Amino acid sequence: MICNVLSLIRTIFDIILLRKGPEALPAAPVIFVIAVALWLLSSVGAWMAVDNYTGRTFLVGLLISAVGFIIYALLINAAGKADRIRQSLSAIIACGAVISFAVLFAEAVLPLFLGKEHISAIITIMLLWSVPVEGHIIARAIDRLWYVGLVAASTVFIVQLFLLASLGPVIDPRPPPADVAVAQPA
Repeated sequence: MICNVLSLIRTIFDIILLRKGPEALPAAPVIFVIAVALWLLSSVGAWMAVDNYTGRTFLVGLLISAVGFIIYALLINAAGKADRIRQSLSAIIACGAVISFAVLFAEAVLPLFLGKEHISAIITIMLLWSVPVEGHIIARAIDRLWYVGLVAASTVFIVQLFLLASLGPVIDPRPPPADVAVAQPA
């Protein structure tokens, strides 16, 4: 069992590094459930680590993600590859969760070595890496060249940004009241 989980994690890393595609994941529903569980765990980690992260932030993120998943599912279906939807969405969700864990780790460790500007740049690059990863997954799912997937992922990213902007500020930029104790990074 442990070997299977390690193999799954290794496969997810290979997909993030663009060495494998979603077809490397088993098409079993349990893989989708594991991917969603990883995503929920990374969301809870963000909820605990980020000041002013609220339930509204989580719900807006869920809505924006769902819009992206629907667009990807429609695209895969339109390409005549409906049987690959679950694998592809599992790969996108699992890879997104692993990238989120990497960001949380970077936010915890990098302040020991770097200034805020450098950390912000590194984290932005890590988060933006999800666009080529999703593009790679979609391109492999619909049997097209990588740039077709990159255009699709970039379009979904832009749609999600517009949706986020239209929903207003998600994280309250105001500091918490002075009488509320909030853990601050050292």
